[in-house]
Amino acid sequence: MKRILVTGSYGQIGTELIGALRQKYGGENVIATGRKKPPAVLKEDGPYLQLDVMDTNQLHAMLVDQDIDIIIHNASLLSGTGEKNPQLAFHTNIVGAYNVLEATRILGLDQVMIPSSIAAFGPSTPKDNTPNDVIMRPTTAYGVSKVFIELWGEYYVKRYGLDFRSLRYPGIISSEALPGGGTTDYAVEIFYEALKNKRYTSFLDKGTYLPMMYMPDCIKCTIDLIEAPAENLVHRSFNITAMSFAPEEIAAEIKKHIPEFEISYEPDFRQQIAESWPKSIDDSAARDEWGWKPDYDLPAMVKDMLERLSKKLGVSY
Repeated sequence: MKRILVTGSYGQIGTELIGALRQKYGGENVIATGRKKPPAVLKEDGPYLQLDVMDTNQLHAMLVDQDIDIIIHNASLLSGTGEKNPQLAFHTNIVGAYNVLEATRILGLDQVMIPSSIAAFGPSTPKDNTPNDVIMRPTTAYGVSKVFIELWGEYYVKRYGLDFRSLRYPGIISSEALPGGGTTDYAVEIFYEALKNKRYTSFLDKGTYLPMMYMPDCIKCTIDLIEAPAENLVHRSFNITAMSFAPEEIAAEIKKHIPEFEISYEPDFRQQIAESWPKSIDDSAARDEWGWKPDYDLPAMVKDMLERLSKKLGVSY
């Protein structure tokens, strides 16, 4: 049984990924790590250790002491937060990823998975059905950091034979973790406001289409790629998606369940970020090379989100 260490394990994806990994591989084989005091859920069914990936001595020692085979490096500063502090984004995203790749190389670990993002694309990238292999000229600190991670990881594959893998996550919608400072956060916030206040003011304008994915599919594709035979992989960085919609479309779907719900629009600085990203992406490489197929479309996701959040918040609709 492989032993897996996850960084950034209290983030939006990490919080739910830890539980899924522990259920599949056993709690003792999945080490959750982070810089802060973790949510109580991360201490259930397995170990949590404090780790700062900027401290290379601590990182290497932990990987050896815990007999780690696979690293999933989720620790990252997201797009909106990264624009407020690009210097911190550089150190957290680029230097942190470099440290993890170097640790994987030096210690000879089996595999490293570092997520990328649709933010790796930019204004010069084709917006509709964006191909897996395409020009990538992002205009955000977050996007630039993700291009570095992809290219440096793929360089390590060719130079050192490292088993690096990456997914260009779209916007991730979760019923468990709160938004973490990303440009697609509106698609999570809207559910909380719909249930609590029956109205939402979107920081993205109507007509702003972005690729999206429900968290169960995000967890599924992450584990599927980790388990994919290396000999099947032509690529190492993959487009991944499940649906694409604009704010007014998710609002219309919510109104089917909460007829009194209303949405308004007050675009902020994240509008410009969103407009630099694709409207939809082509994930045929992931489908062809390791059998990716999502389980949730927009109606199924909205229905499940409302059911889960209403129970969580103790409200009816």
